[in-house]
Amino acid sequence: MQKPSKRYNSRDPKSLRPATRLVHGGSLRSDFGETSEAMFLTQGYLYDTMEAAEARFKGEEQGFIYSRFSNPTVTMFEKRMALLEGAEAARATATGMAAVTAAVLGQLKAGDHIVAAKALFGSCRYIVEELAPRFGIASTLVDGTDLGQWRAAMRPNTKTLFLESPTNPCLEVIDIAAVARVGHEAGATLVVDNVFATPLLQRPLQLGADCVVYSATKHIDGQGRCLGGVILASEPFIQTHIHNFLRQTGPSLSPFNAWVLLKSLETLPVRVAAEVRSAELIADFLAQQPHIVKVLYPGRADHPQHELAQRQMLGNGTLVAFEVAGGKEAAFRLANRLSIIGISNNLGDAKSLITHPATTTHQRLPPAARAEMGVTEGLLRLSVGLEDVDDLIDDLAQAIAALDRPKTVVGLR
Repeated sequence: MQKPSKRYNSRDPKSLRPATRLVHGGSLRSDFGETSEAMFLTQGYLYDTMEAAEARFKGEEQGFIYSRFSNPTVTMFEKRMALLEGAEAARATATGMAAVTAAVLGQLKAGDHIVAAKALFGSCRYIVEELAPRFGIASTLVDGTDLGQWRAAMRPNTKTLFLESPTNPCLEVIDIAAVARVGHEAGATLVVDNVFATPLLQRPLQLGADCVVYSATKHIDGQGRCLGGVILASEPFIQTHIHNFLRQTGPSLSPFNAWVLLKSLETLPVRVAAEVRSAELIADFLAQQPHIVKVLYPGRADHPQHELAQRQMLGNGTLVAFEVAGGKEAAFRLANRLSIIGISNNLGDAKSLITHPATTTHQRLPPAARAEMGVTEGLLRLSVGLEDVDDLIDDLAQAIAALDRPKTVVGLR
């Protein structure tokens, strides 16, 4: 059987720059010396002897046991993500919400307390507000941009803090380093959902966070093909809070999806850089248009946390939120006129996508909660893709111009 060349494994991956890590990091080559990562579609593994099986289950011998626990293709994805994030360890999950659930609940037990920012994706708020209390875990929601509220919410039994930054969908930027200090002073950890920033544009672990989670479904795949999630932290954090939780509850990432995500990581820097450039131009275009009463984009000087975003982030992001005058009816009319930008609740895709958060991602929240988060009836969230930016601007321009015309009533002439 052919033996793979060892020279391709000779460089310390930590000495490489991010784009190179995303092509080569974490690769495990078989004896065939394949160029592309192998896909191991297997449920189980064979042992040479019963004694070897016993040793492996005891943790005395390294190796794979069962693909619900670990798998070679999934392990490659985990190692590559850890290299990118600058984390000691990573664990992949079936979805982004599986990653959030494990990262939060894996640390907690009945009698504990969690503090989270109010501005969260609807499913994340469900975990904090509704699911955790069912198991005797108290929760408090705060204005994430107000450090005083974080401090005031801390209790002796507070075990972890949770936030998104930038937030979904209004793109608030929260001071990760400051919130981490508040948590650490009280002996609590900080979990950051970094999906909007991507691992290329923000480094929460370097800012003091204890754990970072991603929906790999978004920018990491970036092409609308599969679901996935990942949790990144120190080795002790993963071993203490995450490893056994995932092993016993089973939200495992499919090896096929892990392979797709591995291939996607190779182009992540190219895709994100192009999408950020387009988002910057689109945000400035929208800010000059009639019928658009507000544009929220961290790269613009009029963003409420612009200065913090410039210090904390390495780029301005691929999402733009904007409010249309005339509420839901006008927002719907604008979105329905778009011919290139698709209507979808997904984001981070090569295709530009737009959604109306009040009736989709945040529809289950009471109106008062949406209002408190800034999710108005006229708010639209645009995820900028890889199309030519001039075509995207033309598409938005014609949709906005149509708002000047009377609404067409079906059946009347």
